[in-house]
This record gives sequence, structure tokens and C-alpha cells, in this order.
Amino acid sequence: MRARADLPSRCVAAGRTVASGAIARGLRGIEVGVAGGPCPEPSPEPSAVRSDIPARLDRLPWSRFHLLVIAALGITWILDGLEVTIVGSIGPMLRDARALSLTTVQIGSAASFYVMGAVIGSLVFGWLTDRVGRKAIFNVTLLVYVVGVLLSACAWDFWSFAVFRAVTGMGIGGEYSAINSAIDELIPARLRGRVDLAINGTFWVGAAAGAGASIPLLNGHWVGIGLGWRLGFAIGGVLGLCVLLLRKWVPESPRWLLAHGRADEARRIMDEIERRACADGVVMPPLSGTLTTHPQVSSGLVQVARTMLGRYRRRSLLALALMAAQAFLFNAIFFTYGMVMQAFYHVPDAEIGLRILPLAAASFLGPLLLGPLFDTLGRRRMIAGTYGGTAVLLAITAVLFGEGLLSELTQTLWWCAIFFVASAAASSAYLTASEIFPLETRGLAIALFYAIGTGVGGIIAPYVLGTLIGTGSAWAVSGGYAVAAALMLGAAATEVAIGVDCEGCSLESIALPAEG
Repeated sequence: MRARADLPSRCVAAGRTVASGAIARGLRGIEVGVAGGPCPEPSPEPSAVRSDIPARLDRLPWSRFHLLVIAALGITWILDGLEVTIVGSIGPMLRDARALSLTTVQIGSAASFYVMGAVIGSLVFGWLTDRVGRKAIFNVTLLVYVVGVLLSACAWDFWSFAVFRAVTGMGIGGEYSAINSAIDELIPARLRGRVDLAINGTFWVGAAAGAGASIPLLNGHWVGIGLGWRLGFAIGGVLGLCVLLLRKWVPESPRWLLAHGRADEARRIMDEIERRACADGVVMPPLSGTLTTHPQVSSGLVQVARTMLGRYRRRSLLALALMAAQAFLFNAIFFTYGMVMQAFYHVPDAEIGLRILPLAAASFLGPLLLGPLFDTLGRRRMIAGTYGGTAVLLAITAVLFGEGLLSELTQTLWWCAIFFVASAAASSAYLTASEIFPLETRGLAIALFYAIGTGVGGIIAPYVLGTLIGTGSAWAVSGGYAVAAALMLGAAATEVAIGVDCEGCSLESIALPAEG
């Protein structure tokens, strides 16, 4: 099978490798032929389907369809940011007798239930999104989130609150797998890096919104404390319901349909996407590139394990290093920022939300402004550069903090600089996990690394930094910062050594089909 595709020379070689490798394994999965050299002609098989759908998706000019995808699917990160910040702000209020009369231990336990739910949800729904489709699952996961957060607003004691937080976490965790898969498969290859980073960066829009909303809801002047904390949770539920209606216009991934033997449905959806783009007045570039698929209904867990621990074990190591390092950094440092401000700079509780706003702004602007460079300068340079740059800035801050040379203002300015770079690094970890594995295993791959990162960041890191802050020693806290810097530096070195140059490449040229 010979075909053409508009890909960089790196991807040309990758395309020939995919083709020959797939043929050697009995023509399972996808064979890609790319201009630059002939690929062996496979023997005809009744199940084989030749299609130009991936090339048609990658040639699409930017249009309102892509804006719809971003608005309807990118809301996940805003909701997660909103949840994290609202809960952090509401936590102290839940001890009030007019709320739930929770103890400090119970508040911490409820947060653990949320993390546990997120891990379980990511794994369960990650597996399902590879089997039953992106659209079905990203609608279900958003509905689970809405139900969980609205029930959280109606909780009456600790156990009801903890269980409802676990349900909310399951929805958010499941969203990450289905949404990252769908976005990568619908966004053109030339723009995939910047779009993924910008969408992941919107977590901080939600964080800023949560910090801002906590002020009128929880100060007791606008609404009573007994009602204010419930309204804080209800905000996310109402927003989720609105987005659920918007998602009805987002189609199933044509790539997923094609790989699962539903070529006619994939073509109908692709025709509609192009029709909508042409209605916006865009001009379609010339089309070049076809591939032949040998559809399979689904990939079993054994097949996924063989793929990730066999052929792609180096890529699995890469994704693990990137995800774990950024998770430790953000959960250990960003989410203990308020404790540091209180313990070392004596900032009042009521003002912590305001102090978070500049950090959230820097964390959003980093992926937004640096994102295009991941498509132009390349993944390896930018991922290694942002991880390494974060490590250097963090190490300098650790020394200054330990020496007592920082004020509340200069500490905040240093954190803004760090998180401007670190947020782009963290977003690139999700980008990497979502594009370097085969389509058949993409959802579960994202889920696995999200679960590991969430476990490391949500359980180990806050405990370590919280313990160090409790000592009252600035140098002890600096030691925790140094650990985070070392992890980021190690991840940067891993990217340099075994990173994958995915910029501008079609997803089909990046990863071979899953192993049988």
C-alpha cells in the first residue's frame, strides 16, 4: 500500500516504520504509507479499509468547529481547578456548626476520598473510552461529575460528604482520559501541541474563579455561612449542566470509529465537519495521504500491557517521569502555598485566596504563551527546557527562602516566575501521555499515568511538605523544594534522552498499533 501525507521528514521515516512493522505482524491495526519511499504492498484482506480520514482531519483549517471542541471539552480543566480551589477555601468553613461541624481530620479525609475517586474514575473510564468510544464516555463522566458536585452541596454529615466527593472525583478523573483522547484525535497535527497546552492551562482559570468566588460566598456578608459553602459547590454543577448541553454538538472521533470498523459512520462525520468548516468560508488545502486499517473491536488489558511494557516501555518510562515530577511539584508547592504564607509571613486566612490569584494567572499564561513553541521549536526542546528551567528557578528560590532573603512580595513574584514555566511543563506531560501511544490504548494510557501522578501528587507530596512546614524551619521546607527541583531536573534529562519528536506528525505516524 502506497500513500502520501504532508508530514515532516521525521514523520516520513516514522510512517515507513509503522507500515513495515504492521505488515510484519500480520497487518493488524494501521499501516501508514508516506511520501518519500514505497511501502510493501499488503495482500488484500476482506477486513481492510483504506481511508483518507486522518489526512482530512489534519488538513482542516482552523474553524468554529475547533472552537466548539475546545469550549465543550476543555471545560474539564476549569471544573477541576474550580473544585480544588473552592474546596481549599471552603474547608475551614466546614468546621462551623452552621455547616457540617467537621473536624480537621475529617476535612483531610474528604480530600483523600476525592483523590481516590479521581484515580478509580480515570482507570475505569479510561478503559471504557478505548472500548465504547470517546463521545459516550465524555458525556457520562461529565454527568457523574455534575451529580457528585450537586450532591456534595446537599451533604448532611461527614460520610455523605466524603462519598459525594468520591463520586465527584470519579467524574473528573474519567474526564481526563476521554477528553484528552478526543481532543488529540480532532485537532490538526500542526496545532495539537499549542491547543493541548492551552486547554490544560485553563485549570488555572478555574482556580482563579474558585479563589474569587470564595470571597463573597464565604465571608458571611453576602450570604450566610450555612448556605455559602453549598452555593460554592453548586456553581460547578450548574456550569457542568450547561456544558453537557453543548457537548451534544461534538461528534465521535472519526479516528476511533475508523479503527473500530465503523468506516461509513466515520466518513459521514468527517463530511459534516468539512461542511461546517466550508460554511465558515475557509478554503480546504489539497488532500494527500491515505491509510489502510484492519479494524478490531477493542484492545484487551493483556494487549495494553504488552504494548506499554513491551514495545513502548521507554515511552512509558518517559510519561511516568514527566507526570510524577510535575504532580509532586504542584501538589507539594502550589497547594501548600497558603500554609507557607501563614507560617512564615503571617498572612491572614481571609487573604490567602487573593494571594493565589497572581499565581493562577501566571500558571495560565505560561501554557498559553509558550504553547506555540512546542509546535515550532519541537517537543523535546521545549519539554526539556521547561522542566529544566523550572528546576533551576526552584533551586534558586529554595536557597533564598532558606536564607530568609524573601519577603511575602518577593516570594510571590518568584512563584509566579516558576509557575509560568512549570505550568507549561505540567501541561506537556499530559500532551506526551496522550499522543505517544496507539489509538487502541490511548485512553487507558492517559488514565494510568494520570492515576500515578495523582497518587504521587495528591497523597505523598502534600504530606511531605506539610510535615516540613510543621517543623517551622525554613531550611527544612527548602529541602522539600530541592526534592521537587531534583525530580523536575530528572524528568528533563529523561526527555532529552528518550523524548519523542511528535510536532507536526499525524498520530498514526507516531505509534504502531497495539500488540496482540
